[in-house]
Amino acid sequence: MGDVANFPLSFIENHDFITDCARYAEGLYSEAAVKKKWHFDDATWLQLGDDEKLIEAIEAEKVRRIRNGVTARERAQQHFATAPNVLGNILNDDGVSPRHKIESARELRAIAATGPEAAQAADRFVIHIDLGEDRKLIIDKRIAPLTPDEARKSLNDGEIIDATPQKAHPASTAEDDWKR
Repeated sequence: MGDVANFPLSFIENHDFITDCARYAEGLYSEAAVKKKWHFDDATWLQLGDDEKLIEAIEAEKVRRIRNGVTARERAQQHFATAPNVLGNILNDDGVSPRHKIESARELRAIAATGPEAAQAADRFVIHIDLGEDRKLIIDKRIAPLTPDEARKSLNDGEIIDATPQKAHPASTAEDDWKR
């Protein structure tokens, strides 16, 4: 890239760039990775280090990332990425006890089963309350998310719970129970 002035956005206003620099400062990204992503040559990289406002913005981003836990999560994800290799070594090591092999196989299976296809759908309840007329409460229990057209159709298909107000019975006393 060569010259900082040729960059289309101000570096301080570019949140992605500031975040990448914060990751570099935290040791999550390498210098080469940041240079490659942003197409910097060595001279431009050195020139960026002389900009005090840019350095302040990067330091502020580092503090924000530490306080909200993003840095710790990203570091944990990098360490977790090596877990399958370690578990595979335990599983294939002949000197390891069978119990440890079984545990490593279970963990590998759990790691392999994660992802959107393995996530269980949460129960979904749609409660429609119409206060316009004397109607019944409709609760539609579905597992799959509904589109607006399906939601309108399901209002007629739902489980009906009688929510009509009933007259309250007078409270009984112990004397009333004896009279009956």
